[in-house]
Amino acid sequence: MASPGVPPIGARLRAERVRRGVSVRGLAREIGVSASLISQIETEKSSPSVSTLYAITTALGVPIEDLFGDRPDGSPPEEASAADDPVTETPVLAAVGESAVTVEHGGDASMGAALIAALGGPAGAGVGGPDLRLGPVVRPGQREVLTLDSGVTWELLGRIPHKHVDFLLITYEPGGTSSSSGLLMRHSGTEFGFVVSGELTLTLGFETHRLQAGDAVSFDSSNPHAYRNESTEPAVGVWFVLERSA
Repeated sequence: MASPGVPPIGARLRAERVRRGVSVRGLAREIGVSASLISQIETEKSSPSVSTLYAITTALGVPIEDLFGDRPDGSPPEEASAADDPVTETPVLAAVGESAVTVEHGGDASMGAALIAALGGPAGAGVGGPDLRLGPVVRPGQREVLTLDSGVTWELLGRIPHKHVDFLLITYEPGGTSSSSGLLMRHSGTEFGFVVSGELTLTLGFETHRLQAGDAVSFDSSNPHAYRNESTEPAVGVWFVLERSA
């Protein structure tokens, strides 16, 4: 499924940040993480967790589905300047809305967060930026994939132009979690999920729910929440997140 010519997620995030005129330090201050973490994510020295990715995209006003596929104009991301490459700092506590998420650095180990475009599909099955369609039929080999930190993989199941909806097949590997610390996150939108196989633990506010195959969930994503796979088998589910702006 890999397509070597596609910009990785770090390059895409940096291009969006630069396009909006936001500095590394400014973005870091806004979401409450270290500037070095932003730099490491943008240079592929570390991949973001689910919670960190939602915090960054929310701050930049970028729908999650915009991170899949090539840039609409086919142009490469801007090159980083020396001023945008701060020195390494220690992990900090990241404030996301009213919740907190501890962000752990990946060190020198490259997490290699892959941003993979779908292989060629039938006529009308667009691959690329947010203005292009992915569908109406998406075969398994045509899915665009994001590999995130903490053992989580997102596969895009479809895209309709200008509709800010995340329609995803999500896999949590054993031990996988939505944040490196396991703490709670929150973001805009309404979340619907259906567990296809395996088991997934959902912490929603002060309640904990053990989800098994066949179980479904739905809630306002602004409620603090976190997912983790405490079993020895992968947990796979279909998730549909309707962003509030939609």
